[in-house]
Amino acid sequence: MLAGPHPQVPADLARQAARRGGRLLRRRRRARRLLLLLACVAMVAFTVWAVRVQPWQLPPAETTPPLDGW
Repeated sequence: MLAGPHPQVPADLARQAARRGGRLLRRRRRARRLLLLLACVAMVAFTVWAVRVQPWQLPPAETTPPLDGW
């Protein structure tokens, strides 16, 4: 198998591979930054919602409790 003729390799194969690799790295970096930005926006939105709604507090009572012993 190795004794047979070897296929021709393009002269600019390394340059094409480097260009494609750079393009893939830039795309991944851009996607990672976008996901980080979306996570930050979601965190800020959740914080604003939590501060305004205050879900940790009990809702106000609809009726007043009976007053006994006056």
